[in-house]
Amino acid sequence: MSPVIDDEKREVPVLTEVRRVVSLVPSLTEAVAATAPGLLVGATDWCTHPGDLHVTRIRGTKNPDVDAIVALEPDIVLANQEENRLPDLDALRDAGQAVYVTDIRDVDGSFGSLARMLAACRLDEPEWLREARDLWAAVTPAQPRRRAVVPIWRKPWMAVGSDTFTGAVLDRLGIDNVLGDSPERYPRFDPSDLPEHDLVVLPDEPYLFTADDGPEVFDAPSALVSGRLLTWYGPSLVEAARTLPDALRV
Repeated sequence: MSPVIDDEKREVPVLTEVRRVVSLVPSLTEAVAATAPGLLVGATDWCTHPGDLHVTRIRGTKNPDVDAIVALEPDIVLANQEENRLPDLDALRDAGQAVYVTDIRDVDGSFGSLARMLAACRLDEPEWLREARDLWAAVTPAQPRRRAVVPIWRKPWMAVGSDTFTGAVLDRLGIDNVLGDSPERYPRFDPSDLPEHDLVVLPDEPYLFTADDGPEVFDAPSALVSGRLLTWYGPSLVEAARTLPDALRV
């Protein structure tokens, strides 16, 4: 046993050789699967990447099946401060599980956090992570900067607010989130009462916005983008750096 320190500064007791991993976060699931295929034994119902992932499903990020996870006998359980609920993580700890929590708020911070998380799984830094770091270092923010609203739901309308990874991604691309000063991470809003903006970013998750469902509500130009590229931190960072600048140029 060789303890590691997670992003919440908790000491996590992890074996020197990790053979079984359960992930409670889609991004972390993809990161482990891309780095060490076969290491994962359990993941949430929302873990859609890679598409050929065949592991035991343990319900969702907000309602994981603690008993099912314990039954899988993982060497480590991967979680995230925003995605997962503390009561669920404490229940896993009380059941004797080694729970490693990431806390990822911005692009640059994601690289170190992912490297530490993979190291906790006893894995070396993978090529995809080095490539993502290099690609984002070369990203040039749009000039002049743009002002965007980023809806994530309708009925009721909700959008990306403050202190989110999505807002940090857009900031690196030269786009300011007009609701970034909200006291909430995901505030409700009225489409007819928004701060001045010149772009609407419509992701396909959690709400599936389409060309016929979303753009018609707003006066500003809309960009339909992959929600995975806006909100996930993992191998998707490579594709995001390569495609988001052009996808948002509308």
